[in-house]
Amino acid sequence: MLGLLGKKLGQTRIYDEKGILSSVTVVLVGPNRVLQCKTQESDGYNAVQLGFDDQKEQRLTKPLLGHIKKQNGAAVKRIREFRDFSLSVKPGDVIGATVFAKGDFIDAIGITKGRGFEGVMKRHNFRGGDASHGAKGWRRRPGAIGQRLFPGTVMRGQRMPGHMGQVQRTTQNLEILQVREADNLLLIKGAIPGAKGDYVVIREAKKNRKGSAKPAAKVEPKAEAKKK
Repeated sequence: MLGLLGKKLGQTRIYDEKGILSSVTVVLVGPNRVLQCKTQESDGYNAVQLGFDDQKEQRLTKPLLGHIKKQNGAAVKRIREFRDFSLSVKPGDVIGATVFAKGDFIDAIGITKGRGFEGVMKRHNFRGGDASHGAKGWRRRPGAIGQRLFPGTVMRGQRMPGHMGQVQRTTQNLEILQVREADNLLLIKGAIPGAKGDYVVIREAKKNRKGSAKPAAKVEPKAEAKKK
């Protein structure tokens, strides 16, 4: 499973070879430093640990700094482990946008924007109450939340007002329209979770992997109807 750590820089629009305009998200995905390579023999599974965005050593905790020093790596702000990394790397290597290619499909993982305390209409898309026929003061309320008889209490999981946003979300099957190697940038079609400057994880799409398309099935010619 290929993957990179990155930072969302914002959104823009680009034209392709056919002159079609597409909205893209610009993600800085390098340099990613290989901190550790785990194997089946030493750790019980295969994985690669990547670090992104350089940091001052005095701003890291001693356990984390000790782990990085043990692997002869540089201090970084973000660390992520990718299991079954299909690219052959070793500790100390630096990888970037060239891990992916134009036309690849990826999944983007990020933290959504915080919306604060929101009501049920914005948070859960409720329709709200009636605006006329004697219904006063119920236009943006959820209505009844309990039961009239048994058990006569609010059910667990009832959708109600509350904090909205700031949760991890994954947007799947996004296409890479451009790979800018010199700047370590990926231009990804569509939107991904998070605000400008937020850290994101770009991984190989689980449901639409490169080369996973099945070949077209052969259609056998229909047998001619036997003459009576």
